[in-house]
Order: sequence, then structure tokens, then C-alpha cells
Amino acid sequence: MRICIFGAGAVGGHFAVRLALAGQDVSCVMRGPHLEAVKARGLTLRVGETEFVARVKASDDPAALGPQDLVISTLKATALASLVAGLPPLLGGETAVVFAQNGIPWWYDIGISPDHPPVPDLGFLDPGGRLRAIVAPERIIGGVIFSSNEVVAPGVVANLSLDRNMLQVGECDDRASARIEHLRSLLNETSIQSQPILRIREAIWSKLLTNMSMSVLCLLTGLTARAVRDDPDLREAVPRLLDEANAVAQSYIPDVRRVTRSGPAPDHKPSILQDYELGRTMEIDVLVRAPAAFARAAGLATPMLDLMAALAVRLAREKGLYQG
Repeated sequence: MRICIFGAGAVGGHFAVRLALAGQDVSCVMRGPHLEAVKARGLTLRVGETEFVARVKASDDPAALGPQDLVISTLKATALASLVAGLPPLLGGETAVVFAQNGIPWWYDIGISPDHPPVPDLGFLDPGGRLRAIVAPERIIGGVIFSSNEVVAPGVVANLSLDRNMLQVGECDDRASARIEHLRSLLNETSIQSQPILRIREAIWSKLLTNMSMSVLCLLTGLTARAVRDDPDLREAVPRLLDEANAVAQSYIPDVRRVTRSGPAPDHKPSILQDYELGRTMEIDVLVRAPAAFARAAGLATPMLDLMAALAVRLAREKGLYQG
């Protein structure tokens, strides 16, 4: 199967190695020193003390890679604009595109169930509707990543979550399909878990619950998720914060699993804090502004989330990492 990983950085590089070593015809869209290292030495994945090396096609020009059977975009939401020009050369007649990203995706309202509550205007996630113009609804596959990885050197990716590497996938209209079953089987064969799910938006909200609350709190404090959870000075604030986040999610997906203070908390910094510290453009829109829009549309009062959102936006703007 011809599979292109678009944005093969930390997570994408991990997936690319796994898929290539499983016998798939993998190509990667990447750039800079990472690209040059992969061309020269292959793409390396470190898992604990073990290294896996895969030779993959790699280019910063998608047109050089040709049409694919499947494209998996692991780009952050802030980089999705690069798909507007880069995606068309990769699309054949039946090419599906997995959008695997944090937060509320640009396509959230496409194929939505009639019983889903009304969705707020999310046009700011796809300014000018440019992605809608090039990606037909039938190509869209939703994806939710649970995997912690880091590019530790050009061409070298380290997996930091040895016991949890998962990509949940589903059609944007939640129908059962042969291509989703095939994709899940393919992922499971590569040690990337992909469990059956009934509704992709439930998976989206399940992860977003933590990102919109605890991850933003990590940004504001500079602490890891575990340190925030265990900080005695935050003992009273965290449950109230999580109550607000859970209320927003359950207003749209009643069955979504609640996030609690006693739940698992990794002892590492979430991506939004890493981006801030490294001076990278931050995913404020999908992790902060979009959840706030959903809260307003549901008529919910979320004073703690609103305050954290305002502080997060201020931090990002002051450092020049958010222009919204």
C-alpha cells in the first residue's frame, strides 16, 4: 500500500518507521535537516534501548512522491495550510486522507449526525475554506493520536510512551466501512494500536478534555501534567476546572468518558507547553478557542476555562507565537 506521511516529524516519523518495517510503501513529506538526514541514513526510531531504521522515500516536494493510496497528515493544526498546495499531487481517484491532530478538527461539522447538537461557526479553523475546496468529504478520515514522541536529532525519533501508542480512526460520518477496518488492521500489525470506535468525535472530545484543561494549565504553570495533578496548591482548582471541561464535552457527546483528577497523568510536558518553550507556533485555535466556542454555543458558563484561555492567548501573543 502506498502511504504518505505528510509532516513526518516526531509522531509522523514514528508511524512512518512502523509502517515501512511492516512492508508498506512509505513516503514522507518533511523538510530541513530532518529531510537531509533521512535521505542520507534513513529514518530511525528509538524505543527504549532499541533502534529501528527504515528506508523511506522523502521529499519536501509532494509532487515528487506521486499519487498515494493513503495520506496520513500528522501536521499540527498550525501547519495545515501547507496541505492546500501540497496535498493535490498526492491524491489519486480513491486516496483517503487521515487528519490526525490535536483539538477540534477543521472538518468537525462535515458528515455530522443529525442528532448532534448544533455546532458553532468553526470557519477560523480553515480560513477561506481552502481545505474544504481541495478535500472532498468522501476522502476524510478522522484520526486521534495517543503517542508521545520527540525528534532527538535530525532523522532520529524517540518514542516516549512505550506502552501507549495508538491512532484511533473513523469516517467523518461515523459509518462502518471496509477501508476503516483495513486501516485498523494495518495499524495493529505495526504495533500502533487502533481500537474499534463507534464515533470519531467521541474520541476527539475524549482527548480534548485533557488538552483543553490540564494541558493549558501546564502551559500557565510550566509544570508537567503529573506535577499539576499532584500540586497541593492546585488541589481545589483542578476538579472545578475538569468539571467545566466535562460539561462542555458531554453537552455534545453525552457518552464521552469523564476526565478526573485521579486519572492517568504522564510526567512530561504537553505539546502546547513544549511549543511555547521552544518558540513554535501554538495550537491556540484548536485547543483553546474552539472549545470556548462550543461552550458558548451550549450556553454553558465556564469561568475557569475562559480565564485560562485568555491567559494562554496572552502568553502566546506576547511571545509572537499566535496571530489570531
